[in-house]
Amino acid sequence: MQTDHRNRINKVFEHIDKNLDSDLSLAVVSEIACFSPFHFHRVFKTITGETLNEYVTRRRIEKAASVLIHNRSIRIKELSLQNGFDNNASFTRAFKKFYGVSPSKFRKENPNTFSKIRQLEGTNGQAYPSYEKYIRIIDDLKNWTEMNAKIEIKEVPALGFASITQIGVNGIEYAFERLIKWANSKDLLENPSAKLARIFHDTFKVTAAGKVRMSICLLTNEPFVAEGEIHKGKIKKGKCIVGRYEITPNDFERSWSGLFIWMNENGYKKAEENPFEIYHNDFRARAGNRFTVDLCIPIE
Repeated sequence: MQTDHRNRINKVFEHIDKNLDSDLSLAVVSEIACFSPFHFHRVFKTITGETLNEYVTRRRIEKAASVLIHNRSIRIKELSLQNGFDNNASFTRAFKKFYGVSPSKFRKENPNTFSKIRQLEGTNGQAYPSYEKYIRIIDDLKNWTEMNAKIEIKEVPALGFASITQIGVNGIEYAFERLIKWANSKDLLENPSAKLARIFHDTFKVTAAGKVRMSICLLTNEPFVAEGEIHKGKIKKGKCIVGRYEITPNDFERSWSGLFIWMNENGYKKAEENPFEIYHNDFRARAGNRFTVDLCIPIE
């Protein structure tokens, strides 16, 4: 797929993220991408593996599910309108088709039922964990966080970045390799302040691993021109929970889970901005392949 096509689809992703309550029909969105509707349909499905309607519906439902997890007081009717559904009935039908339960039951049940906590216990999503098992998992994650993280509340400055869009967990290494190759050609890694990073536009709690959208980033203050699949963006200045870890690739899932538990138990509320990781070393050069990494959750 031509890199110019991917650049145009990046603009579509941003537009959808910001306008889930608006008209996101093929006619409207293809115009943003500067494609004919027919050509846009083919390009979008090739890149995402979904039709535009499938992608938009999934994003709307997953956004609603995430709100249900973090905001226990919002009314279902209000949530349906915020996410582009004509009425509560159509929202409930779509939600139940996607998750197998109604929005109200989703919220009533333990919210972590739909997260990767189940997979940590090998249940493969087939059954709800017992209360005792759930408490044990939470306690283990809290202990892991206490032993492995240095957590601070920081005012993170605005961070400019160059990025490549990655959909799904497969192929992440290849995306980083392409980004590093481009950055080396521009001498952007010569600056010691340049850092590799990853931004999560979806959450593994409600999105399948093969569909999670990420930005594979180089944080840099150096000027550069977006070209090909390289996208230019900025992380907004704001307050964040920052957990510093030294971990292996296999430790990221429980580190993130533990940090979100820490956030909830200490009375903080996640902001609208996306969580991100900042890497402080090349893990391949370290004995045991260990990352020194900051996990960052923007908070209100």
